[in-house]
Amino acid sequence: MVDKEVFEHVSARIDTYENDMIALQRELTARPAIAPESGGNGEGEKARFLMEYCKSKGFVSLERIDAPDSNASEGTRPNIIATLSGATDNQSVWILTHMDVVPPGERGLWNQDPYKLTVEGRKLIGRGTEDNQQDLISSIFAAQALYDEGITPERTIRLGFVADEETGSEKGLSFLLETRDNLFRSDDIIVVPDFGDEQGGMIEVAEKSILWMRVVTKGRQCHASTPDEGTNAFTAASHLVVALDGLATVYGDDSPLFHPSRSTFEATKKEANVPNINTIPGEDVFYFDCRVLPHYDLDRIITTIRDISSGIEERFGVTIETEVIQAVPAPLPTADDAPVVHALAEAVRDVYGIDAAPVGIGGGTVAAHLRKKGYPVAVWSRLAKTAHQPNEYCLIDNMVGNAKVYAHLFLQR
Repeated sequence: MVDKEVFEHVSARIDTYENDMIALQRELTARPAIAPESGGNGEGEKARFLMEYCKSKGFVSLERIDAPDSNASEGTRPNIIATLSGATDNQSVWILTHMDVVPPGERGLWNQDPYKLTVEGRKLIGRGTEDNQQDLISSIFAAQALYDEGITPERTIRLGFVADEETGSEKGLSFLLETRDNLFRSDDIIVVPDFGDEQGGMIEVAEKSILWMRVVTKGRQCHASTPDEGTNAFTAASHLVVALDGLATVYGDDSPLFHPSRSTFEATKKEANVPNINTIPGEDVFYFDCRVLPHYDLDRIITTIRDISSGIEERFGVTIETEVIQAVPAPLPTADDAPVVHALAEAVRDVYGIDAAPVGIGGGTVAAHLRKKGYPVAVWSRLAKTAHQPNEYCLIDNMVGNAKVYAHLFLQR
C-alpha cells in the first residue's frame, strides 16, 4: 500500500525533473559504453560520470565493483551500486539497469550522429537512449524525488548499474552474483527494466531455454556443369533446414504464458560458400536458433537434431557436423504471485491505469542470472521498442512515467 497524498507529491516532483532527465540523457549518450568484443572500450568513462552525478543527487553510499577484463582499455569493467537508506535495512527494493550499449550499426541508416542526443518533439534519439538509459535515468530520479521531498522510505533503495549486459553479463551481473554472496536477499523486491511493450502491461516472469547451433555440411566440390562428379553441400544443407522444421511438431507443446506460445526453431545466419556461380560447393555452413519451452530438455533436442542430420547424410552422401554454440536451460520462473509481481502490478495500475499481467518471453535477460540463484525477479518497462535499431529513441513520457512507477515501488509498505 502507498500513501496516496505522499505519492502525489512525489509524482509532482518527478514532473519537475523532465529537463534534468533530458540533460542526463545527453551526457550519457555522448559517452558510449561499448564492449571490447564489439569494438569499444567498455563502461569506464560512463561509470565515472555516473558516480559523480549520483554523488550530487544525494546518494551518499556509492560502491564501484570492477570485474577484471584485459580487453577493456582500463583493464576492468565497472559495476555501480547506489544506495539510499531506508528506515530499516531488512529488505531492499532494487532497480537493475545496464550501462553498456550496442554499436550503432550502419551509420548511413542514422539521420544524425548516434552519440549526440537529438530531441524531436517528445522523442530523445541516440544510441542507448532506450536501451537502457531510459530506465537507468528513471530509477535515479525516482530515488531523488524521495530525497528531495525529505522522505525516508520504509525499505532501502538500491540501484544497480551493471556492465556487459549486451555481451553475456560475465563482467556484469554474473560477476556480482559470483563474488558478492550477500548482495541480494531472497525477499528483496528486484526489478530489471529490460523488456516491455508500448503500454507497459507485460511483467516478464519466465524465459525460454536458448539453444544455438552451428551446422557444417561437407560434400565434394566440382564444376556446376558436371554435378555428378561432386556432392552438393548446399543442396544437402537446404534439405536439412527444411527437415529441421519438423522439430516444431516433435516438440509441439504450447504454453499460454509465452508469446509465441510454442518452441521456435529457426535457421538464421548463413556463411558464404563458393564465390562464383559455376562451382558446386563442397562445404556449407548455417546456424540455428532455438527458443524452447522450459519443460523440454535441451540435450534431447540436440540428439534429435543430430538424428535428423544423420538421415540427410545418408540420403545425400555428405557428412554433417553440428556444434553447440550456446545452450542455456531456462531457470525456474518467478511465481505469478511473487511479491515483486504484485508490487509492480499495483504501481503500473496507479501510474498508467492499466492491469499488467505476467508473461514469458523467448529472449534472454539478466534476470535469468538472478533466477538461477533462486531470487524472484520481474522484468518490466514501458518502452517504444526501438532497442538496437538505427535512430533508436526513448519517449520522454515513458522516462518520466517509469520514474513514477519506481517511486511507487519505493514508497510501498
